[in-house]
Amino acid sequence: MTAAQADLQIDRPRVADGAALWRIARDSEVLDLNSSYSYLLWCRDFAGTSAVARDERGEPVGFVTGYMRPDRPDTLLVWQVAVDRAYRGRRLAALLLDGLAARTVAERGTTTVETTISPDNTPSQRLFTSFAERHGARLEREVLFDTGQFPDGPHEPEVLYRIGPLTAAAR
Repeated sequence: MTAAQADLQIDRPRVADGAALWRIARDSEVLDLNSSYSYLLWCRDFAGTSAVARDERGEPVGFVTGYMRPDRPDTLLVWQVAVDRAYRGRRLAALLLDGLAARTVAERGTTTVETTISPDNTPSQRLFTSFAERHGARLEREVLFDTGQFPDGPHEPEVLYRIGPLTAAAR
């Protein structure tokens, strides 16, 4: 952890954090924004597989949301990663992702991390590629959802990043 990260706390999200997570996602200008209701539910139902970074006042400044895949219970699917603009450049997204992976490995036996990334989202591509490198894990990529599968207009394809197995050191 760097000095710039020392004033931050990584925690499980609470329902009261839902509005802040929605705002951070909206302000990212990159993520597909879900309804505010979905962020509230996420903080209630998926807190065990999500993480939030809090500033010195306890306010959320970044988050990672995820869930364990029902058909692959050793696989953590990371849904969204976002950091408040004022806290970018501190490697906070990597800290959140590493912390969440370590927690789910310990509590749920996670061996694989998956996410989807659109081809124009270079920061997320770098985040997950460097995660695989830090953890000595293989990274596989394949198109999961092609452009034509999205019913609501033009949407880039979503490329599945599958990272694993996580090494004992990463666990």
